[in-house]
This record gives sequence, C-alpha cells and structure tokens, in this order.
Amino acid sequence: MNRMRMLAGSCCVVLAMATVAQASAIKGDYLETRSADIYTGACIANSEMGLAGDQAIMAWRINEGAWNGVPLKGLSVVGVVKASSTLGDPFHNPYPAHAVLILDSAATPVQRDALQSFAQSMAPELLKNLVRVETAPIKMEIGEGQPHGCAKLEAGFLARIETRCLGGKDHLCGNEITYYSPLTQLAHAMPAFTLQDEFNGQGLNVNWKLNDRRSAFIGVFDHEETDVAMK
Repeated sequence: MNRMRMLAGSCCVVLAMATVAQASAIKGDYLETRSADIYTGACIANSEMGLAGDQAIMAWRINEGAWNGVPLKGLSVVGVVKASSTLGDPFHNPYPAHAVLILDSAATPVQRDALQSFAQSMAPELLKNLVRVETAPIKMEIGEGQPHGCAKLEAGFLARIETRCLGGKDHLCGNEITYYSPLTQLAHAMPAFTLQDEFNGQGLNVNWKLNDRRSAFIGVFDHEETDVAMK
C-alpha cells in the first residue's frame, strides 16, 4: 500500500513538473538590425570593424506563452542598443553596452515587468545597462511563405524597421556569407535586406536612420523559461 502511494505521489510530481514546463514555454517572432552588414564578405566586414556595427535594434513579438507566470501572448518588446565596439567582433570587447527598452503600451504594469525580464534574459549583456525605459504602441509584422523576408516594425515614433528578402543583386563581391550571428538565441534565423532602420529616442546620445544595407535578421524563438534561467 505504501509503495502504491509513493508511486502515485511520484506520478503527481512528474505531471506537475510537466505542467509547469508547458506553462513556461514562450514562442514568437524576432527582428534585428545592426549598423553593419551581417550578410557580407570578409573583406567588407573587416573594413567595418571598429568603425560601425555598434548599434542595434532587437524586437520580440510573443505569439504564445508566459514569463514569470504572466501571460504575454500578442505583446512585443524592443531593445535599442549602443555598444562600445562592433557587435560580434571576435577581437574586441563591445561591452559595456547601453540600451533603451521599449515596452508595449498594450501591456498591463505586471506584463510590462514580465516583458522587461524576458528581454533582459534573452540579451543579458546588451540590455543590462538600461538608460531609459519607454512605453509605446508596437506593431510588428513578419511575412509568411515567399515574402518571409519582408518585415515591418513600428515602436511609436521611437524605432522603425522595414526589410525585404535578399536577392541576387545584393551580392557585391560574390563571397557573401552570414558573417555574424544573431544577438540572441533563436530556433531559426535568416539574414534580410534592411530598407529602413531608424531610432529617434533619447538616452543613447545618438539617433540614426540607416537605409539599404544587408544588416537584418528575421527569426523565431522557442524557449522554456527554466532553460533560459540556467544559461
């Protein structure tokens, strides 16, 4: 009898753990731009290192799931970063970086706290030193199927991104590769062509408007909250 009770108790614990893990799963779309080409040849990348690539915009749209037990489906968060050097440069440390975080104005105060925690967990070094936290309506669209590389982001009047798929005419030297990796962990990512990359906010001592570069990533994330906490 005691053994049966122990087995039943063990089953309950396993089921409870599975339920928690399922509840803490978080999935969605991701969009990133950099102030240097990420799909490029080594000669072009080397010419930009130390001179460009120290600015980035990172945007997450949660399609499913919760963070810290707070449901975030349908909400977005954007991080705008100014680093000390070229992000992804293997020879120089780009940190410390400073960042502005833009939280979805459609979120409740509790959801905004969860969005901030989620974003800082996804990019801890880049979003550690927040100089400003803003709220704004965030609209993020990712194309599906053939136009998957076409994406748009509007974070109020603070940040804007527009991309398209890379094409044959975007090859300048013929030796292009995805030279850099995304700035956060993703389940899938692909480079894209940046039509517009704009930041008009305060706090970073710089605004920018960059056009027509091979400097974007479009991706999807699929994380367990416990897995992220262990990294």
